[in-house]
Amino acid sequence: MTVLLRVVLDQLVSPTDPDLAMASRELAGALARSAPDGCAVGAIVPSGGDDLRLPGIAEVRRMGMGRRELAAAWQLGVTAGTGGGLIHSPTLLAPFARHDRINDHDQIVVTLWDLQPWENPDELSRTAHAWYKGMLKRARKHADAVVVPTHAMADRLGEFVDLGARVRVIAGAAPTGFRVPGDAVGRRRALAVPEAFLGLAVGTAPSASLPVALAAVAQSGVDLPIVVIDGQADQEPTIVELAEAVGIAPNRVHVRFDLSADDRAALLDASVLMLAPSRRSGFPWRVVEALALGVPVVAAASADHREVIVDGGLVVGSPTDDGQDAAALADGILQALASDAALARLGVLSGDRGRAFTWHDAAARVWQLHADL
Repeated sequence: MTVLLRVVLDQLVSPTDPDLAMASRELAGALARSAPDGCAVGAIVPSGGDDLRLPGIAEVRRMGMGRRELAAAWQLGVTAGTGGGLIHSPTLLAPFARHDRINDHDQIVVTLWDLQPWENPDELSRTAHAWYKGMLKRARKHADAVVVPTHAMADRLGEFVDLGARVRVIAGAAPTGFRVPGDAVGRRRALAVPEAFLGLAVGTAPSASLPVALAAVAQSGVDLPIVVIDGQADQEPTIVELAEAVGIAPNRVHVRFDLSADDRAALLDASVLMLAPSRRSGFPWRVVEALALGVPVVAAASADHREVIVDGGLVVGSPTDDGQDAAALADGILQALASDAALARLGVLSGDRGRAFTWHDAAARVWQLHADL
């Protein structure tokens, strides 16, 4: 008898976040490739997305409603048609319901990649915030395990909900095969960015700490161009205004958005270093991508940065005081750029640390988690 692990893949049909979509696709693929003998991987998806193709997926169970309706139904506990058995969600969206793990071998495991809905609820709509709160309550009641990407985030999550011993730590990774594309120079020309710059992976939400990053660049006195990699189409004027406010000329600032993995790799390839100013609890996707390519990283002190980066970059400032982050980041920039040798050493350390994160390892730990349950 084949044991089927059903993975909720709503993000591949109706993506709400590109990183969640990437994580869902990568994890499902890695689970299929590494399935133990007698095990297979299925998918639970909302209606639509009829052209969904994932190698190695043995079964696709399509729900009779779209993602938005499915999210509302599952929030209310209406979960008919999911099939039971082993269910794993790469997000918080899952068909939480009362089940018998011991006798019927049913399991429900979900994933939280960040704690924005609880640490920074004002950055979400009321509807989205209520949904996250409601689903975490259902997870507390019905989930057999909740996966988070760092031990630091596991500790922080415990301040918002008591999940006992059900929290598990499984990190994510850069996309499989993430590397500098052969046409990187052409991609950068098409994106109209310079061939050497400081990379910033931040948006304009307060928790992204963009003003801190820009202030740090200004205080450092480094006059390299700046490329904001995770901007949005309507954010460029705001970002340019923030840069001008700290004395950075508008023509130094380039905001790029909706980037494919190859485009991000091409931009990171030209990044003299990556600046990561945010202290929010969550998996730092762009930092991990920078590490995967051996890009030097300077990051603000946070528990997640310290755990993910370890000695693969410069983690600067005090983890208990964010008031001096701009000055600390500025010092970090100057330390990284002190000499060609210093920058090259950081690049080597970054690449060494980047090899610690793979979807193959994540999938192996997910299979082991379900076996342990």
